[in-house]
Amino acid sequence: MSTATLITLLTDTTTSTSAMGWSSIIWMVVILVVFYFILIRPQRKKDKQDAEMRKNLQLGDEVVTAGGIVGIICKIEEETVVIETGGDRSRLRVRRWAISQNLDAEKEAAAQKNAAKSASPARDKKKGKKSDKQEDSKSESSVSESDSKK
Repeated sequence: MSTATLITLLTDTTTSTSAMGWSSIIWMVVILVVFYFILIRPQRKKDKQDAEMRKNLQLGDEVVTAGGIVGIICKIEEETVVIETGGDRSRLRVRRWAISQNLDAEKEAAAQKNAAKSASPARDKKKGKKSDKQEDSKSESSVSESDSKK
């Protein structure tokens, strides 16, 4: 009888140990998925946007380099860009990867966003007038109900 009890205990222990092993593997997979969606995916998206911005550089764009130098593009080559900075019109040759911002493109995007915002309040005002009329009619009906109760 003790042998049967021992076999039963050993079987239960191996079952619970394998279940614990699977649960730890599942948790590791869940953690990796969370890291992917919180860290890796947004960084890849930003890298693609930066590469697209560098690809779309044009003559006359105002840019900022990774070192903080602000200048206007005066020549574009395959791997480098020549920018003109300062009042004395100094020219610097920098690598494309060193350009971190295109100020002209950001200004255009902000202007488009503001234009879209200014168009939407006009719609909201129309909706607001309708809702004001509805609120007035509701308040009038509640006043008449309170008068009828008296």
